[in-house]
Amino acid sequence: MNQLLHQHTESIVSAAIHAVLPDVAVVRALQGYRFGTGKIVLVAAGKAAWQMANAASDCMGNRIADGVVVTKYGHIKGPIAHIRCFEGGHPVPDDGSCRGTQAALDLVQGLTPQDTVVFLLSGGGSALLEKPCIPLAELQDITQQLLGCGANIVEINTIRKRLSAVKGGRFAMACAPAQVLCVVLSDVLGDPLDMIASGPACADSSTCKDAENVVKKYGLHLSADALACLRKETPKQIDNVTTRITGSVRELCAAAADAAQALGYTPILLTDQLACQAREAGQFLAEIARTHQHPDKPMAFIAGGETVVKIIGNGKGGRNQELALAAAPGISGCNAAVFSVGSDGTDGPTDAAGGYVDGDTLTTLRAAQIDAVDFLNQNDSYTALKTAKGLLFTGPTGTNVNDVAVVLIR
Repeated sequence: MNQLLHQHTESIVSAAIHAVLPDVAVVRALQGYRFGTGKIVLVAAGKAAWQMANAASDCMGNRIADGVVVTKYGHIKGPIAHIRCFEGGHPVPDDGSCRGTQAALDLVQGLTPQDTVVFLLSGGGSALLEKPCIPLAELQDITQQLLGCGANIVEINTIRKRLSAVKGGRFAMACAPAQVLCVVLSDVLGDPLDMIASGPACADSSTCKDAENVVKKYGLHLSADALACLRKETPKQIDNVTTRITGSVRELCAAAADAAQALGYTPILLTDQLACQAREAGQFLAEIARTHQHPDKPMAFIAGGETVVKIIGNGKGGRNQELALAAAPGISGCNAAVFSVGSDGTDGPTDAAGGYVDGDTLTTLRAAQIDAVDFLNQNDSYTALKTAKGLLFTGPTGTNVNDVAVVLIR
């Protein structure tokens, strides 16, 4: 392993994630908002829900009468005054998700036009804020199909919002006649409000035809009841919501660029709209590294976004780990590294935030009799990278603004 490049990777990851923590952004979004004369309740959903709720509590204190947080297992960092915290499944909803969501729905019942719901929303909310219109077991199966077929997040959420009683603007409708201040930490490229966490407080721009096309495109298996839900149109007008976006992958990329520059690299932003197969992204970034070998000065190429994985094996890993492992053959022998990390600190169903490879990784894997391509075909990037000491760990970060991948060349 190239120790210098690995140290620089850890420094860039730490600095970039720290720069997009939601604390300051949430406080900024709340300041200047003119609340009604009634009570204020808080609902937070997503992988950054606890951090966002804690920031709001620090800012507003006893003005919050009651609240509910629904976040991923292991993401609650302590009690928050006046707020009940629930944990649920991600990326597949479970009973915990439903219990937390029902508590949130109970909280917003019977409010008046003078009351306000502070709704803090972050990525992962599609799984964590859930009241299914079909049996939970079937929703879990459909979610697994969507996650494994290679569909992008917009296609996935086009289906999920039609199978839920809280997505596609329906949570905001449940809050009426109260006003809703929706503060969003975006994890969807381009920040489409109706797709972030499946748009629980936003009118839906997708149509029944769009949902039907996703089913046909990926050959999804749905029951008659689920198909009937897809044929019911979602709300197209929501009148009680004010929305403020507090962060996005663009800020994550900028922070990574600043951190790389501080280490002596010349940063170049390739895109903050990366949306393709993780394996293809890794191969492309390896080609970038080969093209720019032997530069006059160290260079850092940065790509932000969210790739997808088509599951064909039964291994362990996530999209960031798969991206990194896919880059390993292309940069073998180069004085370069490729790493990719999820800003929330958890990559797929694993405890790693992402993966790192450099010019020595392929040699290390071969010495351990691991074929990188075979392990990619098994979707077992975690095992391969663990062998090469290429897993990146941050623990739950308290934020979620998508992923950043970086090529470092010296």
